[in-house]
Amino acid sequence: MGDWPVQLAGVKVANFPHTAWMLLEHMRLAQWDILEFSRNAKHVSPKWPEGYWPASEAPASEKAWKASMAAFKKDFRTMEQFAANPKVDLYARIPWGDGQTVLREVLLVADHNAYHLGQLVMLRKSIGI
Repeated sequence: MGDWPVQLAGVKVANFPHTAWMLLEHMRLAQWDILEFSRNAKHVSPKWPEGYWPASEAPASEKAWKASMAAFKKDFRTMEQFAANPKVDLYARIPWGDGQTVLREVLLVADHNAYHLGQLVMLRKSIGI
């Protein structure tokens, strides 16, 4: 994403419902929610679906685009560190959940990110980047 031209972050292509900005923000918001749910009993998830998608098809600025990428990367690293912490039992149920384990949440992040990364690759090819 770092080499995705910001002027193309809001471009839509035929028969594809999302822009790069929409996908990046969706991935960031969902990953952040899963991370916070995994480690914070007081976390309240956003309302579905509007809380997981940006309101606009394009970033407001290059600064917003870069900030979203940086936040996504930071939360991804935090999730990695959380899962790698020997004090975290990956198989124990999360006390404030309804049966989820940390391992399930880590795999959910991996699966969700992989799915949307695939969409970004297809979008990138369709745009001609």
